[in-house]
Amino acid sequence: MNSFFNDLQGKINQALESTPAKDIERNVKAMMTQGFSKLDLVTREEFDIQAQVLAKTRAKLEALELRVVELESRLAAQGASTASSPVASSSTAFGSTAGGSTAADAAIPGATDPTAPHIILDKP
Repeated sequence: MNSFFNDLQGKINQALESTPAKDIERNVKAMMTQGFSKLDLVTREEFDIQAQVLAKTRAKLEALELRVVELESRLAAQGASTASSPVASSSTAFGSTAGGSTAADAAIPGATDPTAPHIILDKP
């Protein structure tokens, strides 16, 4: 009896697969697959990988932004401490004239201090 049902199920499946509806479904599926292959689409796996790369890049960018803020605050604090120290005593070490530091040196804190970090900025 069990073999009868298996044979019947096999014949029904074979009849359904040879129907015009099944042929149309296969043709539409093939056309859609061909159409999608012509488009510039990515797979879900590729998308997930790029999303992970973007998340890591964002985290690294945020860490670097925090580090820049910290370094800027250290530089500002260091600039404030060097601005309050006397500058005229070290001006002769660089061959300045007997008059002391120039107006340009006085405008830039630590410009004549050999131990101060120097940053070159392009002026517009």
